Amino acid sequence: MSDANSQMPDIGSVPEAEVSTHKRRISIVWLVPLVAVLIGGWLVYKAISEKGPTVTIVFKSAEGLEAGKTKIKYKDVELGKISSIKLADDLSHVIVTAEMAKQAEKFISQNTRFWVVRARIAAGSVSGLGTLFSGAYIGMDPGKPGEPKLHFTGLDIPPVVTTDLPGRHFILRATNLGSLDIGVPVYYRRIKVGQVVSYRLDENGQAVTIKVFIHAPQHKLVRKNTRFWNASGFNLVADAEGIRVNTESLVSLMIGGIAFDLPAGAEPAAAADKSEVFKLYRDRESISVKPYARKQRWQLHFDGSVRGLKIGAPVELRGIRIGQVVDINLEFDYQKGLFRIPVLIEIEPDRLSATGDVPEDSERHKIMDYLVAKGLRAQLQTGSLITGQLLVGMDMHPEAPPARIDWQGKYPELPTVPASLEQITDNITRFVAKLDKLPLEQIGADLQQTIHGASKLVDSPELLQAVANLNASLEQIRLLVSDLRTNVTPEISATLEQAQNSLAAAEKTLGTESALPVKMKSALDEISAAARSLRLLLDYLERHPESLLQGKGAQ
Repeated sequence: MSDANSQMPDIGSVPEAEVSTHKRRISIVWLVPLVAVLIGGWLVYKAISEKGPTVTIVFKSAEGLEAGKTKIKYKDVELGKISSIKLADDLSHVIVTAEMAKQAEKFISQNTRFWVVRARIAAGSVSGLGTLFSGAYIGMDPGKPGEPKLHFTGLDIPPVVTTDLPGRHFILRATNLGSLDIGVPVYYRRIKVGQVVSYRLDENGQAVTIKVFIHAPQHKLVRKNTRFWNASGFNLVADAEGIRVNTESLVSLMIGGIAFDLPAGAEPAAAADKSEVFKLYRDRESISVKPYARKQRWQLHFDGSVRGLKIGAPVELRGIRIGQVVDINLEFDYQKGLFRIPVLIEIEPDRLSATGDVPEDSERHKIMDYLVAKGLRAQLQTGSLITGQLLVGMDMHPEAPPARIDWQGKYPELPTVPASLEQITDNITRFVAKLDKLPLEQIGADLQQTIHGASKLVDSPELLQAVANLNASLEQIRLLVSDLRTNVTPEISATLEQAQNSLAAAEKTLGTESALPVKMKSALDEISAAARSLRLLLDYLERHPESLLQGKGAQ
């Protein structure tokens, strides 16, 4: 015990602790996390400051889209990336969420459009072939500046024209779309200058509104009096110059197209603005037809068939179109027990110009009464022998029975005359009726008796003997004429030749101063006259050899 205590140190000999009063320094080790915090904060600030808006886009399908990979581009510049894709609660569409870059913030507004860019073949054009290798992406068109917006509905079809493309949009109105579609070309004198960008059916379903875009500077060619027409397919024209086939291009022949130009002979008007609305005509020929505001309707009644007459068929006055057929009905007249076909026509009176003192509108019915009294009538006429289509022709028929205009009904009734074919049919019917009244059996019996009597006369022995005698006489005359030609005529010719030789010798022998030549000349004249008489006789005998037997008076 004492040994243990002896080994313990003396408490007084233990040194005392010294307390320093200086402040403790911060270790350099703490600078590393501090710098990391500062850098992280700066990165967070930078990320937040550079982060763009988050937008949602609704598409019908997510085909070709992938979260974290699919990008949003404008002019091939990346402006965002898809962060998530999810189905809507009703499964009718997909909702795409995209993180946009900071620089895209000022371009996103209510006018911005989004669509999926993938390989497409439509309207004769091919687009998005690059996506076959790189994959689909979302295209973006900033549009014009507008109110900020973060929720969009993606386009099903990519826009044909983007906002930054120079040019101008125009609106066309048509009764139907025909073969037109988005992207079909627009031509000016067979040069492509634009395309169709959209179309929609009016709420009442009566017309179609078509929006076209004309590239600059050709958009200045669209004037207030410009006419647009449907240039789809080909147009077959048959006129005084022959048959022609017109088409704008092979593309318009296959997929359709629109063309525009001024009507023939029209002077260019002021340039059209973007709010101008144009009518889309059915073909090039119809753009030259003058529009008329005033229209008058007339009622016609036909008793015969109107097969081949259609609504829209032309109404012509001496070959010049003045209106069209607007309605065709069928009615039964109980009093007469006949069917009648009322045809309603619409006439544009301004197509007919008048000279002299033109009466007021209230007195123009007097002119119509006067014309009808002179023979103005409506008639069904053949418009085309190939198709069998009919038209309503108006002309003067002075031989028509007297008639007057009925002004009492809803529409004034203009008198009509049967068609030419109906008149021919009526004439044939009347002829057959008269033919039935003839005693054909009695006429046939009499004719048979006459033929029998003529047959007996032909076969009679007397007639056969007379014919035989006539043949014998003709044979004798032929022999006589032949003898004259072979015997008499050469002898007479030789005699005349000898006489001419003798006269020539005598003329050489005799002098010109004696009286003998004068007498000889007189004798020669007589002989020449005799020779002419002989020639005449010979000619006569050649033409009339029978006179040698029967005499001249027997002819």
